[in-house]
Amino acid sequence: MIPRNISRQSGGVVTKLKSKLSSLNKLILLLIAGVLLCSGLLYFIDVFLNGFFLDWFDGQFMITRETVTSTGEAILIHEPLWIQVKMLILVIACGSVAFVTVLVWGISRLYARSQVRKSISFTAQCIEHYMNQELPSSQVFPKSYAEVSFRIVEIKSAMQRQEQLQKEEVQRKNDLITYLAHDLKTPLTSIIGYLSLLKEAPDMPPEQKAKYVSITFDKACRLETLINEFFEITRYNLQEIILEKEWVDLTFMLVQMADEFYPILSAHGNTITLSVPDNLSAEVDPVRLARVFNNILKNAVAYSYEGTPIELSAWETPTEICISIRNQGKTIPAHKLETIFEKFFRLDDARVSNTGGAGLGLAIAKEIVTLHGGTISAESKNGLTTFLVVLPRSDSKNPNAAPPLDIPDVHDG
Repeated sequence: MIPRNISRQSGGVVTKLKSKLSSLNKLILLLIAGVLLCSGLLYFIDVFLNGFFLDWFDGQFMITRETVTSTGEAILIHEPLWIQVKMLILVIACGSVAFVTVLVWGISRLYARSQVRKSISFTAQCIEHYMNQELPSSQVFPKSYAEVSFRIVEIKSAMQRQEQLQKEEVQRKNDLITYLAHDLKTPLTSIIGYLSLLKEAPDMPPEQKAKYVSITFDKACRLETLINEFFEITRYNLQEIILEKEWVDLTFMLVQMADEFYPILSAHGNTITLSVPDNLSAEVDPVRLARVFNNILKNAVAYSYEGTPIELSAWETPTEICISIRNQGKTIPAHKLETIFEKFFRLDDARVSNTGGAGLGLAIAKEIVTLHGGTISAESKNGLTTFLVVLPRSDSKNPNAAPPLDIPDVHDG
């Protein structure tokens, strides 16, 4: 029995030999066809046309003159006009070269187009086969298609990664909507229950009535928050963020944000410390940028330990403006930091009423900062979580930058 590798090698040699013999046979046939064509053309001109070519040549390029020999005998000499013959040969040669050149060019163009079509068709078949099958690229693409194979592998990997990210995003969104729909029942049931008690017992003691009204109000506020989360999901998918830039006093904006967060900070037992330079200004969209800081501060308050300070700092470099928001809380795992800015991502897996929302706050913040040409990042180590917003500085500074006049309410996402 012949080993498989040897038989495969011998088969390859036989294939190459057959290919060479086939090319040689084609060349021989082409030469024979050329000789037959020339012979047939000569026969057609000289015999079929009854010596037309020779008569024409004789009339155009031959002369007859009379000369006297040494013996005094007069004879007629029939000889060619060599100058005209040379010119004829030159014209024929140039015409032949031009004809052959055009012929070869035309044939090569047709052959090249044919090969290109075959190559495109073969490449398309390979790509379709590779994209639809879970096979290694080496089993689909020949070695001569190594570069194409490499590019297609990269494209397929990128498409698979993007498809996986989209599936995860849709899954997070569906889970979130399911949780929200389930959570809507709890406050609504409580509201109906307490209102029914108030309706059925009009003579209820004032203290008890006030207690039930307070609980009902809290549940209604919770219900409003959940409904707002539904609207936030819809708005994020339907709205396109368009920036309206102007010169803004960032120092004033950050101080104003800290003041507006005072009630939320107090309710959670937190404080805020400011370290912001004077006259810090930039050309930004004040409403959108205020929403960035609003979302980050809400996240910092929600995940801070009670009684701890939140540090809000800002500084500038020759090319950038940096704003840092740091809080003390549970360290965020590294794998969650990588996805914290993705849509519908929430740090807490279980839905807790006082932490997190629709999981869009940080995703929206990242999109706004990116549209400004900046970056946003998060770091969490040893119980300290820091969000850093970096904005590019404009070429010129406006010393008369106006303060932001319309900052979103802190309860707005």
